[in-house]
Amino acid sequence: MGFRPPNVLLICVHDLGTRLGCYGHESVHSPNLDRLAGEGVRFTRNFCTAPYCSPSRGSIITGKYPHVNGLMGLVNLGWNWDGGNLTLAKALGAVGYETFLFGFQHEAREDEVSKLGFGWVRDQSLSIKCKDVTPDVEAFLAGRARANDRPFYARIGFFEVHRPFHSTEGPNPSQVKLPAWVDETPGAREDFAQYDGDIRHMDRHVGRILKALEGAGLTENTLVIFTTDHGSPFPRAKATLYDAGINTALVMRWPRGIKGGRVLSEMIGSVDLFPTLLEMAGADVPDDIQGRSFLPLLQGGESPPRDFVFAEKNSSASDPKRCVRTTRFKYIRNLGPGPELLLGTSQETSLTRRDMGNDHLRPRPEVELYDLENDPVERRNLAGTSEFAEVERELAELLNRVMVKTGDPILRGPIPRPEAEEELLRGAFERTLARCTYPREGLVCGYEMVRREAERASP
Repeated sequence: MGFRPPNVLLICVHDLGTRLGCYGHESVHSPNLDRLAGEGVRFTRNFCTAPYCSPSRGSIITGKYPHVNGLMGLVNLGWNWDGGNLTLAKALGAVGYETFLFGFQHEAREDEVSKLGFGWVRDQSLSIKCKDVTPDVEAFLAGRARANDRPFYARIGFFEVHRPFHSTEGPNPSQVKLPAWVDETPGAREDFAQYDGDIRHMDRHVGRILKALEGAGLTENTLVIFTTDHGSPFPRAKATLYDAGINTALVMRWPRGIKGGRVLSEMIGSVDLFPTLLEMAGADVPDDIQGRSFLPLLQGGESPPRDFVFAEKNSSASDPKRCVRTTRFKYIRNLGPGPELLLGTSQETSLTRRDMGNDHLRPRPEVELYDLENDPVERRNLAGTSEFAEVERELAELLNRVMVKTGDPILRGPIPRPEAEEELLRGAFERTLARCTYPREGLVCGYEMVRREAERASP
């Protein structure tokens, strides 16, 4: 009997970062994902390419940086990409996989989902909440229990755990363990309690899918991948290039093909998942991507370690950023003036934002340099100091080489924006603000700040 590549079940959720029990977050109840991690391989230093949804997900499915595949901003704000990009679904379909998309995706408009390359797509007008997507996945897996010669690739997307939070299953705010990068306030505690409740809710539905996989007799030769797009939806995480914004959960389990029960600290990027899966499936890996396969590492062998990962932010005209991260240092280049933290609309009206004051509105520096070994929460900017001048110079040169080699368009001037972006952003902010039910004193109008800085950044 010849080699049979594994089925691939890719679960990608929204805005999770690494906030799971198995990643050390004590107040998070995530037994199903903790069990999956215990049976598989958990990566502690997996980094996305962008701290927003569409560009990050575009990198996962193409193995390319956002500025290379063209999806540099949010699809719902008018961004698009070249339909000629080879996607994971297209690549696996070409080597015999049946391909299926369930629930949330954010790389293509509803009328252009065919660009993703799936053979079957769940109706995109249906609910993308986990309680509504999961029954369809269960039915699909029950049907696959019958003998079938072709492997499948099924991608599953949940709206959770994006704001607004809905679950009432979270811990008492007094029992919440806040991450080190969040200031201690009553609003932050209540906010994270609601967030942790949504994580628990999501975890339960992942558990249902794993149970259905087992019931269908497909566990042994199915590679289950659980990941997320970027960091948690809180200030200093999502929408930033700090580790809280780009360090993401990645858990992989394939009983027949990889040894489980391992935790790997090697640094990898989300662009690396694409070539890894292609190699695993016996497909050719393109030579025009930025990702590289970590299959040898996954299978217990040796793999040349990554020296650095790269990430970018283009989703706001007034806050373009680039960074390189090594095992010890983070170098961020801010490519335009503005506030230290430019919050997204849902962050602007969050309970955490309500209590955090306005210190984040001070001007951002042009360069940020952090020693992650001694300052893991990235609070002490070492740029411009004599002690770290050589490190700063080396990382600046490294970032320049990456940008030049990959043809980063920002080297030629401001990134062209979609025509509809500003109007859509205004509407999004106004709708979000209207849903805010607590006193708004002290809140800063995120849209107005974006508009002013965009005008300043215009050629």
